Amino acid sequence: MKQGIAACVCGAALVTTPAWAQVGQQPQNVPQPTSITLYGLVDVGVEYIHGAQTGPGTTGSQMRMGYGGAPSRWGIKGVEDLGGGLKALFTLEGGIMVDTGGQSQSRMFGRQAWVGLQNDWGTLSFGRQYTMRYYGMLDADIFAAASQGLGVLDAGIPNARADNSISYRGAYGPISGGLNYSFGRDAASGNNPAATNCAGEVPGDAKQCREYSAYLKYNGGKWGIVSAWERIYGGTAATYGGLVNSDLTDSRLTVNGYLQLGETQLGAGWLKRINEGSTTPRSNLYWIVASQPVAKAFTIDGMVAMNKFEESPNKAVLVTLRGSYTFSKRTLVYLSASMIKNSGTLAAPVSSNPPGTPPLPGGSEQSVMAGIRHVF
Repeated sequence: MKQGIAACVCGAALVTTPAWAQVGQQPQNVPQPTSITLYGLVDVGVEYIHGAQTGPGTTGSQMRMGYGGAPSRWGIKGVEDLGGGLKALFTLEGGIMVDTGGQSQSRMFGRQAWVGLQNDWGTLSFGRQYTMRYYGMLDADIFAAASQGLGVLDAGIPNARADNSISYRGAYGPISGGLNYSFGRDAASGNNPAATNCAGEVPGDAKQCREYSAYLKYNGGKWGIVSAWERIYGGTAATYGGLVNSDLTDSRLTVNGYLQLGETQLGAGWLKRINEGSTTPRSNLYWIVASQPVAKAFTIDGMVAMNKFEESPNKAVLVTLRGSYTFSKRTLVYLSASMIKNSGTLAAPVSSNPPGTPPLPGGSEQSVMAGIRHVF
């Protein structure tokens, strides 16, 4: 019996020895394995709403927990050096609903899912990605996708992504820019701005659910100016937002800028929208934002924004103020207050926190939120 066991061990050693020898003889210039990073952000807020519609002609207050000062997410990204300055890279990123543990964007990697190549000439990538409108507004919008940010005036602002897309971004000195083209901008079947049920890629109708966008930026160091343009095409009767066929489009043009004065950050912008799926297709959104540290760990942010629809009494004015206290590079707490005033028949809510209960048409609504954020 002992001799049989010894024979098996010897046989295994003979089989595996060549593999060990090959590992030891690998040349030194073999590319290293992909470097993988796990990252994320967890943010949740407790919010009080005053002025929410409770029935025909009536309003009330509401308490809820949900999205806070930044959308929660987790992701995996990787990069491999291919030599000669060329790198392969990928990102998989999903949204998290911290209050319930659910997924945002109706899919596992609804924020980003792409793979690409990068060199001195820029980055070429393929998959579900941010459109160029996202990069075109990034520097001049301090509140970004916050639940009391510009997304309450235009739900497309925090949802500037496209499935099935080819994207290029590059920088040449102070000039940077990019292009994006999608064959089918949103395959998820939800009925909301993050899942618009517009898969595209159908034979005989190349326009259906197409998206394309571009941006151009000049960075002057302490200041910069950016412009971006995007057009999305409609799909079928089931497509969200009134874009019920491929002849209908929704276009946005933005011009904005940012300025750094010492520790003070300033931003301002304009966004022109023409949405053929709406009964009031033309609108102009204007905003001004500022961020000012007032102590070693305390910062105050403020925003005033207005969205006005052409040839219509519909208008909404949003004012938001936020104070943040930073415990460390990773953890902060914040308290924010926001109010919105609608005119005409418009009923934009003061916060995009689900369920996003709006005020009465033409009415006002106020919000106070306290939250905590941790970045890893």
